[in-house]
Amino acid sequence: MGDPFLIGGVIIACFVAFNIGGATTGPAFGPAVGANVLSKPTAGVLMAVAFFGGAYTIGRRVVDTLGTELVHDPSVFTLEASIIVLFFIGGALLVGNLSGAPASTSMTAVGAIIGLGLASGELNFAVVGEILAWWILSPIIGFWLAVMVGRYGYEALDRRVAIEQSDGPLLAFERVELGRWPVVRLRESPVVRMERVSPQLWPALGPNTSWREAVGTAVLVSIGFLMAFSSGTSNIANAIAPLVGSGALAMTPGILIGCGAVAVGALTIARRTMETLGNDITDLPLTAAIVVALLSSLIIIALSALGIPASFVVVATLCIIGLGWGRSTQAVSVAEAVRGDVSPQVSVGALTRGDDATVGTVRSQSAPQGASRRPAPVRSDLFDPGTSVRVVLMQNVVPLLATGGSYLTFWLLPVGG
Repeated sequence: MGDPFLIGGVIIACFVAFNIGGATTGPAFGPAVGANVLSKPTAGVLMAVAFFGGAYTIGRRVVDTLGTELVHDPSVFTLEASIIVLFFIGGALLVGNLSGAPASTSMTAVGAIIGLGLASGELNFAVVGEILAWWILSPIIGFWLAVMVGRYGYEALDRRVAIEQSDGPLLAFERVELGRWPVVRLRESPVVRMERVSPQLWPALGPNTSWREAVGTAVLVSIGFLMAFSSGTSNIANAIAPLVGSGALAMTPGILIGCGAVAVGALTIARRTMETLGNDITDLPLTAAIVVALLSSLIIIALSALGIPASFVVVATLCIIGLGWGRSTQAVSVAEAVRGDVSPQVSVGALTRGDDATVGTVRSQSAPQGASRRPAPVRSDLFDPGTSVRVVLMQNVVPLLATGGSYLTFWLLPVGG
């Protein structure tokens, strides 16, 4: 560790990991934060724990393979080249985090390595093409699945689940009298005696919490934890793989250093990305948050099983956008549409103003004429096109910045040769 280049490389790797913590905490726990299930500090702690679990176990394999599959000759990863690659990964991610739009760490890291491969003539186009194809398909699949759920199934699902967030704490600790319990006192006699146990504090549901709310909250947090674990399996390589691949840094110390920097990012800069994904793009009640997290995690798990470095930031973002757009365009179920229970009610004034127009109402088939109708969600509350465009744009601009900067640097200064 006395080599100045290695010290500088470790510092830049920590900078990259810091931005990974900021970029990936939002997709994993943004839905739970937006639904007021978790606080931002609690989400940061859970992110750090789950990320370390994924990085220390499965993440080792990704670190071993990231520096060998994208280029034909891994020897291009000299220490100097690794530092430059990490510099462009961290710099591009910082741009995305400062904008409040979480960028894909996998896309950014692969883009920086592609720049090195192109400049050195060692890029493996077959592997890159396969990865790019899945990166295009997976967000589209997630988006349209979320649109279909939001447009045709969300209302029915919400009625069945009916997870209403109550006032007050989710859990409370009560002092419970345990009564008399059997205790063996061997020093006194080998006989079992009944002794009174002092009152103990046991967790219980809050005063206004239902079991359905507690289960739904547990499911949502568990899915976020799973997504954070998946992030650790792939994203730790984006921070330390160049240094480990060059032989300058051992695997285990690299993972520990990287995870520590990720924890700092999750507890600090991730607050902006959690706010963007949890509140700015769409109104995200608890049921919607569960749908988004479940769709995103299933897609990421499927891609990981295929060996694809999954970009779950993009998939989760497009699922949030798709669900909000689906709910805002026509929040009815298939059964209601077939029965003709939809009665569009759009005023001329709302159309000319283009603001907060009620796009439709749904009336129960058994409800008499003149009974109260359930209005469809207001479009502006469910889907913010301006924020959505900004997020999607930055998620494409950030990897391009890393790719272009890396290519130009190695083309002008071929240190990786």
